[in-house]
Amino acid sequence: MSSGAASCEFLCLQNLSKSFTEGERVREVLVNACASILPGESVAILGKSGSGKSTLLNLISGIDQVDSGEIWVNGLNLTAMSDNQRTLFRRQNTGFIFQFYNLIPTLTVWENVMLPLELAGIREDSNARVESLLAEVELLDRRKTFPDRLSGGEQQRVAIARALVHDPLLVLADEPTGNLDEDTGRLVLELLDRLTRKAGKNMIMVTHSLDAAHYADRILYLRDGKLDGAKAGDI
Repeated sequence: MSSGAASCEFLCLQNLSKSFTEGERVREVLVNACASILPGESVAILGKSGSGKSTLLNLISGIDQVDSGEIWVNGLNLTAMSDNQRTLFRRQNTGFIFQFYNLIPTLTVWENVMLPLELAGIREDSNARVESLLAEVELLDRRKTFPDRLSGGEQQRVAIARALVHDPLLVLADEPTGNLDEDTGRLVLELLDRLTRKAGKNMIMVTHSLDAAHYADRILYLRDGKLDGAKAGDI
């Protein structure tokens, strides 16, 4: 473990750089970006559309690779892993919540929530885990329902259950209320905040909404490829 990673208790982003080629133009999304997140901390990342917020989540989850820099999660260097190793790490250690839910339309509510357990090869108490989380999000009675029969708020509640069912180290939320009305979005944020804190999980949420960001312990701003921030209560 590098000395920089040794000083970070849970998540360290060290000098991350990432760019994309768009025609003849190279667009720099991250430029030597750095941040540290403590165990159990909830962090919101604010930035303009196109600033690289979703790209940053994809890097932290191991979906994409950095051009340079390192990502350390719980003492493991994610950026030193192979594609297969990052896939296994993601299945076992991260839970993802998307703006447009990303539920599988041919699977019932129960089957969607069960899927991360099946992918991670977790069989012990799997039915009990799914039942418990569907009860937490108040959708146990809809367990045999397909996603297209649910409202947007209900679909996002299923997505929250799916993200937490395999007991991940880290929950990543990409604009989790961006497709919901204000009242439904507030209820979803309250549920997400309660469940992640109850389980002692780290959460990183990217959003353009300052109201949503105030549910976090700390806000990081992504500007010109850099990260800087403050406590949510100071904003």
